[in-house]
Amino acid sequence: MTAHHRSKPKVFVPGSTGMVGSAIVRRLRRDDYPVETGPVPRVDLCEQASVRRLFREMKPRWVFLAAAKVGGIKANSTYPADFIYRNLAIQTNVLHAAYESGVEKLLFLGSSCIYPKFADQPIKEEYLLTGPLEPTNEPYAVAKIAGIVMAQSYNRQYGTNFLSVMPTNLYGPNDNFDLEDSHVVPALLRKTHEAKTSGKEFVEVWGSGEVRREFLHVDDLADACVFLMENYDSGDIINIGTGIDIAIRDLAMTIKDVVGFTGDIRFNTDMPDGTPRKLLDVSRLTALGWRPSMSFRQGLEATYRWYVENEHRIRK
Repeated sequence: MTAHHRSKPKVFVPGSTGMVGSAIVRRLRRDDYPVETGPVPRVDLCEQASVRRLFREMKPRWVFLAAAKVGGIKANSTYPADFIYRNLAIQTNVLHAAYESGVEKLLFLGSSCIYPKFADQPIKEEYLLTGPLEPTNEPYAVAKIAGIVMAQSYNRQYGTNFLSVMPTNLYGPNDNFDLEDSHVVPALLRKTHEAKTSGKEFVEVWGSGEVRREFLHVDDLADACVFLMENYDSGDIINIGTGIDIAIRDLAMTIKDVVGFTGDIRFNTDMPDGTPRKLLDVSRLTALGWRPSMSFRQGLEATYRWYVENEHRIRK
């Protein structure tokens, strides 16, 4: 083990196989952090005794809690009990074990869906708990809010250093490209690619195309998470995003261009639009000196390349 290695804290990333966890691991390895991605055989993070044993044996100094049960609107409305149970169990077990085993610092990944459905735009951190949530993913959002309050409570009572970050909509390698329950970027990339390869005349997009969303490449999120672990010590939640949003119509047109699809994009206005706008206020993060490094176009091109290279593996 090099002296350089010894000076860096040993890091554990529960959830290292997912889109976010794998991006955090890539980013940490780039800076030579010693990373423990997970035990063999894999521990069920919902089982408290196994999680406590794992932390006792592993003794990590830093933890990035990226493990969570996630999904789109359909999955959230079909399995609400799974979403609240699994997320509450994972974060309760990991946060408590981190406290018990003397972890120096932990980063808890929340989600922008914790904010009220009709929050003013752009959404500031202090809007948390000021209004009703979006009903379709309320069980997931409530679990994430409980995680934030739990982290803050441990800081207050035990003097731990647990931070909570709220990322905007993410996309990138290892995303879920399953058309049944994926989010808008991977779904549109796949639909447009399949329309191109099968010679279809058009791609259908749900809704009017007028609603606006903010997107962040997962490698930029990972960079922000490592930056915050190195530079931020507060239980106050912090938004991670670009501070720039885009209409779904423009997103669809950019994807059409990136993929090289020559047909039409048609908007099915019989389908719901969802919240008109979701944009995070990222001034707290930019004041600390962090900004994303990838333009949306670059991010989409990189994600499309990854999809094409891995299509055989991820197609259902």
